[in-house]
Amino acid sequence: MREKIDALTQNLARTIVGKHQAIRLVIVALLGGGHALLEDVPGVGKTLLAKSLARSVDGKFQRLQCTPDLLPTDITGTNIWNPKSGEFTFLPGPIFANVLLADEINRATPRTQSALLEVMEERQVTVDGVSRPVPQPFFVIATQNPIEYQGTFPLPEAQMDRFMLSLSLGYPSESEEMQMLQNLQAGLQVNDLQPCVTLEDIQKLRQACSQVKVATSLQEYILELVRTTRHDEEITLGVSPRGTVALQKATQALAFILGREYALPDDIKFLAPHVLCHRLIPRGGRNAKTIVERLLRSVPIP
Repeated sequence: MREKIDALTQNLARTIVGKHQAIRLVIVALLGGGHALLEDVPGVGKTLLAKSLARSVDGKFQRLQCTPDLLPTDITGTNIWNPKSGEFTFLPGPIFANVLLADEINRATPRTQSALLEVMEERQVTVDGVSRPVPQPFFVIATQNPIEYQGTFPLPEAQMDRFMLSLSLGYPSESEEMQMLQNLQAGLQVNDLQPCVTLEDIQKLRQACSQVKVATSLQEYILELVRTTRHDEEITLGVSPRGTVALQKATQALAFILGREYALPDDIKFLAPHVLCHRLIPRGGRNAKTIVERLLRSVPIP
């Protein structure tokens, strides 16, 4: 199974130059059974990373370009009257995929964003009182620009809480940007990527990640980090129990990717900002990442 993770990492690195940490985090979300939110300024490769991942997985991929006029039924699907049969026929939306790219998700209205709440948690879609399961495995990778506010709608807390982790790519270094230009001149395109893992591989890898041992002392460390956020004077809204579970699952996935059958405190410390920050509501415009880093320094390491 290790060779599958290496193949996926190498495939993504062909188009995403130098962003090894971002690639690792996206794979953590995929194998941890969660979803990933890419938050960064335009043009740094958010959509490219999402498309590269989708091309690397041999499953059904759908892209959803979020706009203010997008309706919930444009995501979930709807029942359409069939005059020949004399009954309604369900027309599935793009949500019925293995990998769904929700590009610029914060450009959709809150009403439309809410169409993703059920499926991201329960892996099913309910339309007109009928619940339909989506294909498995199911993975949502969404992008948004946190800087631009014109024509955007902030994601509600319930939506943010359904993403296992958030990450940003940042600007490339000079050498990495030069490598991008050379790849462009060589004609390397995301559409040239070939699938390197199957849906069955993903399911087996997820099962293997869930078997990674997390010692009781590490679980207590996770609990202490999370529960501290609920009482900190700089935080209005702390991390939910869903965040507690997400941090443990992400820790197991990271340990497995690094070739271990057990988790370490360093795994939790590395992942905590990515799993916890987007779940917090700081007071008075404070920075969530700064708060989490302070908590990591104050909570004793087992």
